[in-house]
Amino acid sequence: MPYIAKTITSPHNDEVKALARLVQYSRDRRKEGVMVLEGIHLADACLLAGGALPRVYLNEAAAGKEEVGDLLARLPDGCVVATLPESVMAKVTGLASAGELLALSPRPQPDTPPAQAPRVLLEDIQDPGNLGTILRSAAAAGVYDVFLSKGCVDVFSPKVLRAGMGAHFALRIHEHADLTAELGRFSGRKLVTHLEGSSSLYGHDLSGAVAFVFGNEGAGVSARLLAQADARIRIPMPGHAESLNVAMAATVCLFERVRQLETIASSGQG
Repeated sequence: MPYIAKTITSPHNDEVKALARLVQYSRDRRKEGVMVLEGIHLADACLLAGGALPRVYLNEAAAGKEEVGDLLARLPDGCVVATLPESVMAKVTGLASAGELLALSPRPQPDTPPAQAPRVLLEDIQDPGNLGTILRSAAAAGVYDVFLSKGCVDVFSPKVLRAGMGAHFALRIHEHADLTAELGRFSGRKLVTHLEGSSSLYGHDLSGAVAFVFGNEGAGVSARLLAQADARIRIPMPGHAESLNVAMAATVCLFERVRQLETIASSGQG
């Protein structure tokens, strides 16, 4: 057994209290430089991506599960696995019921992306579900650099991690980015979604270096970022919906790019 095993039984244990604060408060996660992974899927995705799991908190009730055993067998030397009663896990987790485990992993420090790499810029996205969905769509669409303004919800919060379903480990996520400066440095096409955009998404060539900018759920993209755009694009909606939410809009844009790339590849032009 390469990991270090220990048992914690009391909900008043200092380590349990510290873990509860990490689950609940972004300031504690930032101070410690960690993210909290809830459940087998996220811990497994982290390991598969080469990430570190220095500390795991195991629900005693799940200790005999095969998938739990498989994950524990792949933990690196020196990892500490603390087994907690289910009642204690239930007091710590942000879920309705205690999962199999919680794991701590260092917040990644992404490398600077290539100058022409396609990217997504997000301004003040507040809903964890929206942010996680956008990350998941970006990873699926092969756009690996995501820049987030300081006003975004904590991208490594447990809720965003759950919504992202492992996408975090496939992306270069740049927190607290100066989006104005990032757009200024980017030499590709800069496209901002806007309800009153002057041109349709489907009329743009998205196959090259492109930056998509998506704004806050209520306020949209700020005037300073709109001023930097090469185009304000709209997603045609022939039906009766007033608008799409930001996660849906981002997904449509990202997969229109995928469609165009697939068309080029199938025609032999790529």
